[in-house]
Amino acid sequence: MTRTALVLGGGGITGIAWELGILKGLADAGVDLSQADLVVGTSAGSVVGAQITTGQTLDDLYATQLEPADHEIGAELSRFTMLRLVPPMLWPGTQEKKLKRVGKVSMKAHSPGGEKRIGVIRSRIGTVDWTHRDLKVTAVEAETGEFVAFDRNSGVDLVHAVAASCAVPLVWPAVTINEKHYVDGGMRSTANVDLAAGADVVVVIAPLPQAFSKATSIRAQLASTGAARTAVVTPDERALLDIGKNVLDPAKRADAARTGLRQAADVVEKVRAAWC
Repeated sequence: MTRTALVLGGGGITGIAWELGILKGLADAGVDLSQADLVVGTSAGSVVGAQITTGQTLDDLYATQLEPADHEIGAELSRFTMLRLVPPMLWPGTQEKKLKRVGKVSMKAHSPGGEKRIGVIRSRIGTVDWTHRDLKVTAVEAETGEFVAFDRNSGVDLVHAVAASCAVPLVWPAVTINEKHYVDGGMRSTANVDLAAGADVVVVIAPLPQAFSKATSIRAQLASTGAARTAVVTPDERALLDIGKNVLDPAKRADAARTGLRQAADVVEKVRAAWC
């Protein structure tokens, strides 16, 4: 039996909207990725992964992206902020040491907690309960640099798992779970495609395909899965313009969703060849 995996990468508020536009457009064309056997979600992708595995329809989710983003909290993910995260990742050391340095930077910038942010995540998902679906939500333990993939057996409610995955260092506080603190799983990899290892078919939807190293790149991680059929979807030039430079800007949410829906028509045959 063919096992399918959908990998949803990080990309902020606009990344959520763009991914939902892509997924709706593909489903409208007869390629429904939301029914994947395994869903891997990182940061923005963890939100979308939680939404599609808890019974929300793509039509409803897409329609929500076109409404005023009243429940969102905007922020600036500036180039300066991103540059501050580069040295901890480039200094010598193991991956865990690098991620531990990122965690330290995050904890220094903000005290852990972020209850308002957790409330935003709750409003996006609507439930704290995991379903029977195989969903993996990525995060990094701030104090140790350990990479974790929460699932329904982790003893963590879905909202806090997703909030941890979305806790961008220097922008949002680390999220406290069982007396430990967690930051964005995208610090390890923007998509963490290697968690789909063992799947026969892997489709990656990645708003931010960049990587800190070759080992954590989508291409390298995709090769490590051993999948026989694969496809990767990233924003095209028009989508990048529509999304804008600040992926945490709620005002760009509707534009991002629409451009995702548009782009789906251009990638559907590529995805269909892998998925069907």
